Amino acid sequence: MVTLVIGGAASGKSEFAESLVLKSGILPRWYIATMQPFDEECRARIRRHKRMRAEKQFETIECFTGLEKITIPKKGVVLLECMSNLTANELYSPDGAGTDTIEAISRGIEHLVRQCEDLMIVSNEVFSGGSNYQGDTLHYLKTLAAVNRMLAQKADRVYEVVCGIPVCHKGEEKSHDYF
Repeated sequence: MVTLVIGGAASGKSEFAESLVLKSGILPRWYIATMQPFDEECRARIRRHKRMRAEKQFETIECFTGLEKITIPKKGVVLLECMSNLTANELYSPDGAGTDTIEAISRGIEHLVRQCEDLMIVSNEVFSGGSNYQGDTLHYLKTLAAVNRMLAQKADRVYEVVCGIPVCHKGEEKSHDYF
């Protein structure tokens, strides 16, 4: 099963996605982290997040570009966070897919689906704050919007988290007791 969890910054989307993984009871739990550590502040944040996830029985796999190169060691549940970082990395990193970003991410998602029981994907909602952007920012936002649409098509369930409240847009809600 593929689940897409989307929401704005600090909406509670990550916490909700994690709660779905924990409630599934599926083991092992794999966490694919896409944030590149550009400075010491990022590295400290990553260390803190790894410790928090380890307490919840997640094994972290770092992947900044090229999802289709990942091998999940043992079938289980995968939490992929965050599509926003991965899209930026694929677009702008020298190791990224560049103009082939959407297709590369799509291939990577299909590759992950074949390796796990359940795939949970977290992404940021875009354009609710307007669309008065230009240049690279507009290009990135349009690409992320296209990635989100592609993911929503592939997903069995799509949730949007608003102010900590999950709203199911596609698929069936299993429970209203999320947190």
